[in-house]
Amino acid sequence: MKKIIVLGGGTGLSTLLRGLKLFPIDINAVVSVCDDGKSTGRLREEFNTFAVGDMRRVIAALSETEPLFEELLNYRFTTTSDLNGHTVGNLLLTALANITGNMQEGIETIGKVLKLKGKVLPFTLENPILIGKMTDGTIVKGEHNITESNKTIDDVYYEKEVKVNPSVIKAIKSADLIILSMGSLYTSIVPNLLGKEIIDAIDKSKAKIMYVCNMVTQPGETDDYKVSDHIKALNKYLGKKKIEIVVANSGNIPKRILNKYATEEQKDKVVLDKNNLKDVKLITNNYVTIENGVIRHRVDKLALDIYGYILNQDDKKVF
Repeated sequence: MKKIIVLGGGTGLSTLLRGLKLFPIDINAVVSVCDDGKSTGRLREEFNTFAVGDMRRVIAALSETEPLFEELLNYRFTTTSDLNGHTVGNLLLTALANITGNMQEGIETIGKVLKLKGKVLPFTLENPILIGKMTDGTIVKGEHNITESNKTIDDVYYEKEVKVNPSVIKAIKSADLIILSMGSLYTSIVPNLLGKEIIDAIDKSKAKIMYVCNMVTQPGETDDYKVSDHIKALNKYLGKKKIEIVVANSGNIPKRILNKYATEEQKDKVVLDKNNLKDVKLITNNYVTIENGVIRHRVDKLALDIYGYILNQDDKKVF
């Protein structure tokens, strides 16, 4: 069975994993843990732990138990007490970390109960703080503040050097394919590439790097970015080994939906600029689906194309 390692965070990573878990692949999901908003932020401050919100989403996505359990993990309390805004999954992961003495052990414990189709690995076991340097020179502290700053990001880095989870390094060494998931470029994907340890491991790996590109831009992070711009941004943080395979949407998004996104969220469709993508292997398809007015990836089709690449790569065929 082929081994893949998928790096990301937020809803992008969990969405991709919902599709990949349908295929016979050994999955290692590496999750950025620098989020500090809402329930996650409060738990980080109170228990001095890393962000558990994205971990919860990934665990729910990889679970093979009843859908009710996924709903339970993501259930958010609405009350006048201190529980207000907290999710059951965030509280459960924090409790397990306290009981086992280690968040990784806590994740593995809940993974056995929920029968996860893969391993979930926090990028670091420390409590990292992400710093954003904006194009106007402003320095913004904290992932949540970076996202809410309404300024354009020039660079991101950790306030203090963090030690990469040894399990992540081990997973990279044995991987047949490294996938950078769709998601917030500078606040979900890049945080998994910050540090000499992780870059050295990727450079020494036998695996090629695949990037699954976003379908819409994100204000302050990727305004006016085409597919090639996403690749250039990520390659700046990578070492000697760069992105070699890119999966991107070639389907149309309804104009009414695009107009709504542009007006209400300042988001635009990511342009597929094939002329600037001649140095990478390009896999394209119509991945667009609209759910309750929200643009989503067709995860079954997306995962099928990725799995098809893995199989054809193994057979040394052209995909």
